[in-house]
Amino acid sequence: MSLSEFAIHRPIFTIMLLLIVLVLGFIAVTRLPIDLMPDITFPTLNVSTSYPNTAPEEMEQMIARPIEEAMSSVPGVEEIFSSSSQGSCTVRIMFAWGTNLDAAADDIRERLDRIIGRLPEDIDRPTLRKFDPAQMPVLMLGALSELDPIQVRKIIDQQISYRIERVPGVASIDVWGGLEREIQVNLFPDKVKALGLPLDVIISKIRQENIDVPAGTIEKGNYEIVIRIPGVYTAVDEIKETIVAVREGAAIRLRDIASVEDTFRRVTRVARINGTSGIRIAVYKQSGKNTVKIVEEIMKEMGRLQEDYPQIQFLPIRDSAQFIKSAISNVTSSAMYGGLLAIFVLLFFLANIRSTLVIAASIPVSIIATFTLMYFNGMTLNVMSLGGLALGVGMMVDNSIVVLENIFRMKQGGTPTI
Repeated sequence: MSLSEFAIHRPIFTIMLLLIVLVLGFIAVTRLPIDLMPDITFPTLNVSTSYPNTAPEEMEQMIARPIEEAMSSVPGVEEIFSSSSQGSCTVRIMFAWGTNLDAAADDIRERLDRIIGRLPEDIDRPTLRKFDPAQMPVLMLGALSELDPIQVRKIIDQQISYRIERVPGVASIDVWGGLEREIQVNLFPDKVKALGLPLDVIISKIRQENIDVPAGTIEKGNYEIVIRIPGVYTAVDEIKETIVAVREGAAIRLRDIASVEDTFRRVTRVARINGTSGIRIAVYKQSGKNTVKIVEEIMKEMGRLQEDYPQIQFLPIRDSAQFIKSAISNVTSSAMYGGLLAIFVLLFFLANIRSTLVIAASIPVSIIATFTLMYFNGMTLNVMSLGGLALGVGMMVDNSIVVLENIFRMKQGGTPTI
């Protein structure tokens, strides 16, 4: 017995099976993650190195070129290029498609260990990262306020950031702009030179005094009490009283050779929102999570934050969810219009309502069944997958026409029907 004979002779079983597929499809489509593009892992690794206060030319000669030479012998490498700027450089290594990036990353780390001795001693150790499109922020917010810029930045860093990070699906946030508090120690060159104080000694003394020191434990009855000596600076005057050296029995304090100012860090990046200086907050999502749902939850949290901090105005600058919704809506509407036009064309040329309805019913059933397979295979609902469904609708209509024409031809030839 063929599949068509089985379906026709057991209509109740066929209808129940069809209903099961439809129910599973409707459940799956509500749970499918929505994103702009599918989750693609590019065969690319980035090696980033930071060396503050170094010109781009020196970054290229001392860091970028040795790393490029070491990476060129890694198996599977197709192309290497680097970008050097003030105080940092990035070397991008591109592999052939299908390369095991985990194994390639191990090879790169091994070669970095070999050349680390050729790099400057005081640089930050190079970091290895995979190139992931999900590293782009899903939401970018702006914060405006009439308060002191240092105070606004402190509020965002210490009170607002963690509330955004605890939203389900949020991986991290990046805050920049505004003014960050900084304690500056400005040495008096003449006094330092006259006393013969090396700069590294002064820095070392300040660091040694700005720590909490554990002092062991003491026993008191049935309890053990942990003792520590708090030594972290809590005021600018404490920094000024730091003893940096002793000359002829006299203590030389930091205030004798330098001025200590409670000010802000040098501004290197400026965020302007609606023509006014503000603070930018970029939100990054966890890989594989539903972008639209995450952004909606973040916006709900931002509404609560706006009520808690009315002195700060939060504005959405770039919302990926809106763009994704628009793109998904456009592709969905195009597929629907294409399917409806195909049905009308079939009705016009076939002049048979029954045959047209058979094809018209098969289109949504097939699409809904596809949603079930997408859900169980861990796929996302994105522009590419919906575009594939739209193409599938066209192929289904073409194949249906061929099948109907073949059935009609066989009936004319006298082939008995089931």
